[in-house]
Amino acid sequence: MKKNRTVKRKEEFTEIIQTRKFSSDKNLTLYYRAKKEDNSRIGISVTKKLGNAVARNKAKRQVREMIKVIFTADENFDCIIVIRPSFKDSSYDDNKKGLERCYKRVKI
Repeated sequence: MKKNRTVKRKEEFTEIIQTRKFSSDKNLTLYYRAKKEDNSRIGISVTKKLGNAVARNKAKRQVREMIKVIFTADENFDCIIVIRPSFKDSSYDDNKKGLERCYKRVKI
């Protein structure tokens, strides 16, 4: 993910999450809203319940690789991916399939 395609600020995270439009799976939740800028942006959120910093960073790296495969550059929405603690107990393929299902359910 390029830096201009990421959501960074806390205010932007809360703004997207407060729109209450989401698609969820057992391991993650995808919040979305219509994009306000020229390109779509993606943010990743991991709670401390997942584990220590090493485990959280591993989960974020895995999700970034999934995003490269699943998402295209011309979406018409901004999204936040919230990773649940059960993410670490599932395999990479199961998590990827869950993210694909959430992505296909997003309708804007």
